[in-house]
Amino acid sequence: MTNGQFFPRMLRSARCGSLLLSLATTSLISRPCKAQVPTNHPVSVTKDAIPEPAIPAILKEFKTFEVVAMPAAHGQKDTDDLILSLIRDPRFLASVNDIVVECGNVRYQPILDRYIAGENVSFTEVQHVWRDTTVQQMCGSSGFYEQLYPLVRSLNQHLPAASRLRIVAADPPIDWSKIRSYEDLTPFFDRDGSIASVMEREVLSKHRKALMLFGVFHLLHGGGPGQGDAVTRYERHYPGRTFVISDLGYYGTGKEPLVDASARGEVWPALLRTKNSRLGSLGLDSFLQTPITTDEECNVIDAFAGESSKTVADQIDAFLYLGPQRSLLVEPLPADIALDRAYRSEWMRRMRLVGLPGPSTLEEMNAQIVEGAAHPILTPPLRESVSQEMKMRIRQGCLSTKHPASNTAP
Repeated sequence: MTNGQFFPRMLRSARCGSLLLSLATTSLISRPCKAQVPTNHPVSVTKDAIPEPAIPAILKEFKTFEVVAMPAAHGQKDTDDLILSLIRDPRFLASVNDIVVECGNVRYQPILDRYIAGENVSFTEVQHVWRDTTVQQMCGSSGFYEQLYPLVRSLNQHLPAASRLRIVAADPPIDWSKIRSYEDLTPFFDRDGSIASVMEREVLSKHRKALMLFGVFHLLHGGGPGQGDAVTRYERHYPGRTFVISDLGYYGTGKEPLVDASARGEVWPALLRTKNSRLGSLGLDSFLQTPITTDEECNVIDAFAGESSKTVADQIDAFLYLGPQRSLLVEPLPADIALDRAYRSEWMRRMRLVGLPGPSTLEEMNAQIVEGAAHPILTPPLRESVSQEMKMRIRQGCLSTKHPASNTAP
C-alpha cells in the first residue's frame, strides 16, 4: 500500500467489515456463541434477478416495510450519491419519517434535533454528532455525512413541522474527552445493542417509517455473533418489518458473471432482489469478507462458521448494482478535515487508542491526502485470510476484556 492509498483503503476496509480492531467490530471480540434466529427467507428456485431502477424500487418497499436498511459512508461514493438522490426525491419526503444513522453519537441527539429543525446551531457544533462516534476511521472522515445533515436541514425548511424528516443517532454515547486508554473504550463495544435499542424506542414502537444507514454487518437477517447484529436483535420483537439492501461487495470483480445486471442492458443504479434468484442462492462469503469473532474461551473463529446452510437470500433482501464493479469511486476526504490540524491530531490519537494503523504525524497525513488524489477508483478488496498475528491480537483483546488483570495470552 502506498502512502497515498491509506485513506481510500481504510474506508474500503470499513465498507467490507475487515477492520478487525476498530470499534465497529470490537463488539465481536467479547460476544461468545452465535445468534439463534430461524431462517425465514428460503430460496426454492434460482434464476437471474431482474434489475429494477433503484430509487423507484426502494421507495416502493416503504409501502410494505416500516424500515429499509442499507449501507452508507463506507468509502463508496456511488452508494452515497444514490442515497442523497433518494432523499431529495419528493416521494421519499412523503413516505419516510426518520433517517437512522450509524454515524451519529446518541449523546448529541438534542443538538442534532435542533439543527435539523432549522434552529440556530452552528455547523461546527453539530459536527460532533458524526465526528465523535466510536467509528473514527469511517464516520470521522466521512464526506457523506457532512452533506447529509445540511441537506435534511435544508429540506425541512420547506416542509410543515409534522412532515419534517428526523435524523436519529444510534451509536453509543462515547465522550472522547474522557477516553485515555483502550480499557476506557470497553463500555461502548456493544454497538449493535445500542442500534437495536434506538430502533425499537424511536422507530418501531411508534410505527414510523425509517431509512436505516449502517454497515451491512449490522443489518443481516439472522446474522452476527452473540445476541446477533442490530436487525437480528430487534426482529425478535418486530419481525418482518425490515427490508435489507447490500452493495455487491467484491462480487463481480473477478470472473463471476453479473448476468443479473447485464441481461437487460445493464440498468444502473439498479436493485437486484435475492429471493428465488441466482445471486440469492449463493453464500454470503461470495460477496463480503468473512468477519471473525471469539468463542467462550477466546479462541478466534469464523463468524459464519456453522452457517453454511444459509444463503444470501436468508440474510439480505436485495443488492444494489451501481455499475461495473471495477469503475466505482472512492469517497474523497472533505477539505475542511484536511485543513483542520487540531481535529486531525485528535483523529490520530483516537486511531492509536483503538489499535488501527495510520499516519504518525500531520505531515505524513498531508502527504497521504495529496497522493491519494491519484487513486479515486475503489479497488476491490482482496479475499484474504486473517493473519496469525491479527488472530493473536484479537484473542488477547478478548482475554483482556474478560480478565483485565491479565496482559498475556496463554
